Amino acid sequence: MTIRAVLWDIDDTIFDYRGADIAGMREHLHAEGLLDGETSVEQALGRWQRATALHWARFAAGEVDFPGQRRDRVRTFTGLGLDDAEADAWFGRYITHYEAAWSLFPDTVPALDSLAGYRHAVLSNSASEVQEHKLRTLGVRDRFEAMVCAADLGISKPAAEAFHAACEAVGLAPHEVAYVGDEPDIDARGAVEAGLRGIWLDRTGRGGRPELVRITGLGQLPGLLAGDTRFGAPSTFG
Repeated sequence: MTIRAVLWDIDDTIFDYRGADIAGMREHLHAEGLLDGETSVEQALGRWQRATALHWARFAAGEVDFPGQRRDRVRTFTGLGLDDAEADAWFGRYITHYEAAWSLFPDTVPALDSLAGYRHAVLSNSASEVQEHKLRTLGVRDRFEAMVCAADLGISKPAAEAFHAACEAVGLAPHEVAYVGDEPDIDARGAVEAGLRGIWLDRTGRGGRPELVRITGLGQLPGLLAGDTRFGAPSTFG
């Protein structure tokens, strides 16, 4: 079936979230004086990433709202009984360092250029305010005609309703839309079960999951959408 539009995940798909998070938290820890003593940067970063995973899962399950998951990440990481204002202030200082480290993956803009014949939109499990700011700062917001985010929709991937809401935003049936994301279950499998063409972007080479369509870089996407199933073929651009 003909694919007419590509829906995109953002974090760790087109935007290097993990790299920015690590760099931003490293600077934040130094600025806050939280590395005094014996705790290494790596240990502290590991604790932050575990806190993030824990409370992001709670947000995705509807157990906490978007600001709440941020505050709970801070409380879990610091071990302090901070009130909302104190937790917000702590997270705000971290955000300053995090945003300074923002960058797109090198293959993002070339892929979007190569896929100019398709329509493009975003489906993210974050909040539209956050992702709008991110994409505008990175200079690519005008590449996407619509943005659908879980925090505003009230439904998160991999729920079929989230994918269907994004399809409705571009006025297309699910079978006319491909979804590209870095998580095999939340993104690719969820998209397939919702009737879209799900594509797993496995940048880190985890492998496995033969039931999923898998690429290891966005340079493989134009050929895949054009019908080239040689997923390991050389990139069609630099």
